[in-house]
Amino acid sequence: MRIVSLLPSTTEIICDLGLQHELLGVTIECNWPSEVQRGREIVVRTFADASMTPGEIDEIVRQRLELGLDLYSLDDDALRRCNPDLILSQDLCRVCAVASGDVAAASARLNSDAQVLQIDPQTLDDVLESITTIALAAGVAARGREYVNALQRRLGDVRAAVLGRTRPSVFVLEWIDPPFGAGHWVPDLVLAAGGSPVLARPGERSVATTYEAIVDVDPDVVIVAPCGYGLEASSEQARSILAKLPERARVWAIDADAVMVRPGPRLVDGVEALASILHGVGAAPTNLVARIR
Repeated sequence: MRIVSLLPSTTEIICDLGLQHELLGVTIECNWPSEVQRGREIVVRTFADASMTPGEIDEIVRQRLELGLDLYSLDDDALRRCNPDLILSQDLCRVCAVASGDVAAASARLNSDAQVLQIDPQTLDDVLESITTIALAAGVAARGREYVNALQRRLGDVRAAVLGRTRPSVFVLEWIDPPFGAGHWVPDLVLAAGGSPVLARPGERSVATTYEAIVDVDPDVVIVAPCGYGLEASSEQARSILAKLPERARVWAIDADAVMVRPGPRLVDGVEALASILHGVGAAPTNLVARIR
């Protein structure tokens, strides 16, 4: 099977299922496993670059959405060279990836009969189910079930370890300028790790809040997890807004791209990392989290 992945999360899933040799096209944002772009077509690019601040990115996103402009560009020529049987896409977030409707239109332009599989998980359970769905479409259903069962066992171990403990209140900051609270599956991660999410929207889109509202809710813990950033950048951003956060809160930065905001298997790593932060369950993984205050 010839597979094209238009999402970093589905790229991770395909590779974890042992199908990397069938993966022909990825996006410019696919960076895990490392060097996954090597030897593969880059079929999607984005307007953003590393030099832009969170505020600049937010402003451009708002302007482009208001004007009906795309945030991502799909390369028809690269897609044609892949000649895929299966394309993994989404409609969950226009800010995060190219929409499946755009992919279907491109397939029509190219006279492609590829299956466009839309992956739009809203919760942690949905994310695990999407692994099974992708495995079925890729012809490795049994492998997918075994993998999901292994992930479920790890989640069960964490839940057992934190059972009966006092749940600290946790605010997850998904963007700093303006501040956004957690949405979709992120509150599920906090719950699974033994925390109580605040200013969160489980299973729904995250929305902007204010630093005043964060201070008013007075969480025990603030997790700085800006979408699109790794641990080093998350730590820098956390330090830059530290004075705006509740004084008594413990503040941590986390590798958001790796274990928080991408709906893939590494969310389970995120649950384990959060459990180490909130309850000292296991050692805090220094490659994923950093104590800021």
